[in-house]
Amino acid sequence: MDVEYLDSQVSGIAASIGEPARARMLYCLLDGHARTSTELGIIAEVSASTASVHLARLKDYQLVKVYAQGKHRYYSLKDANVAQALEALSVVAGGSAAGFVPNTPSRLRSARTCYDHMAGEVAVALHDRMQELGWLQRAAPSENLYELTRAGTEGLNRLGIDVDAVRLMRRRFAFACLDWSERRPHIGGALGAALLKLALRRKWMTQDMEGRGLRLTDTGKREMGLVHGAARGRVR
Repeated sequence: MDVEYLDSQVSGIAASIGEPARARMLYCLLDGHARTSTELGIIAEVSASTASVHLARLKDYQLVKVYAQGKHRYYSLKDANVAQALEALSVVAGGSAAGFVPNTPSRLRSARTCYDHMAGEVAVALHDRMQELGWLQRAAPSENLYELTRAGTEGLNRLGIDVDAVRLMRRRFAFACLDWSERRPHIGGALGAALLKLALRRKWMTQDMEGRGLRLTDTGKREMGLVHGAARGRVR
């Protein structure tokens, strides 16, 4: 182990966290939601240019990572190790972080379309449930692309999605699409589009005639569960 290098890195990380504006940014991100540099600058009470400098340093020391979503860039904590370090410091300091409060209209926050796939609370919950069931896995640790496990392929086939056909589409199969109201990922790509079509076909969701709104039906509340039945092989 290069002790001199380790000392230098530790002191650099400590200095990065120790600057008040950067500390406010990091603790704001501790809730798991991503934010733009503008939002983080407001939280840190610094100008946009200063916020960019702070975020560049945090990224250099691998304390934050960046998601590019169209013309926007969203920042979140690098990984669970960073969160654990911040939580440990909170215990020492006796403080707590404020929660993320979205300003998205409630009807759109619950469920809406994001291009051709689902977004909002329901879509994020579906993403999380599929991960809990071991259906989704990262294609590579450093990428936002997803692959289905064998259990995921079998489960979605039972639900009525032809996974092989979805794979043949000339587009990305599945990726983590950052939800702009929840600031956590939902499923985008060909698989995300297939899940939306399935939800509409099975009457789990209804779509507004105008606009992006989706509504979770009583049938959806019962059957989506979120995909719990399919995990047990019960969905026909």
